[in-house]
Amino acid sequence: MRPTRFFLSLVCLLLTSVAGAQSWHDDSRYVSLGPRTGYYIVRPGSHLSRQLGLEGAPISDTSDPFRHGYGADALAFQFNRAGRLLRAPAYVVQAQPNNFYTSRLGIFSRGKSTAAEVQSIFGHFRRTEQRRDGFVGYYEIEVYNPFEDHGGRGRN
Repeated sequence: MRPTRFFLSLVCLLLTSVAGAQSWHDDSRYVSLGPRTGYYIVRPGSHLSRQLGLEGAPISDTSDPFRHGYGADALAFQFNRAGRLLRAPAYVVQAQPNNFYTSRLGIFSRGKSTAAEVQSIFGHFRRTEQRRDGFVGYYEIEVYNPFEDHGGRGRN
């Protein structure tokens, strides 16, 4: 009876620490660059990610032991049915945002920029998701975190 109680306490403690760690690192936000320009920095699983409907972003975690530090962040562009940018683009990022991408996200204007203009900068969408008010175009950005690469270390 005592080992069961200990096990349940340990599970509750682990779940609490994981939930707390995720909310601790959640610095999701909107970066305004002007009246109609700006972009979102969104952490996977954050409240803002759910609010923007970006749970389907093609991301993968660098801490996955089978990927050896390699993962993917994503850029998301939501368009209306006419193909115009419905809201500011989003950068779904696990660690630090890359200045290369943030500087390019700032050139697009809500209501004016088109899917064709976005594709002229980033190429064809890696994936699209249909919505009732339009669609979301996603780009996958490959990332590498050497601190998560445990492949081969400590093995003989």
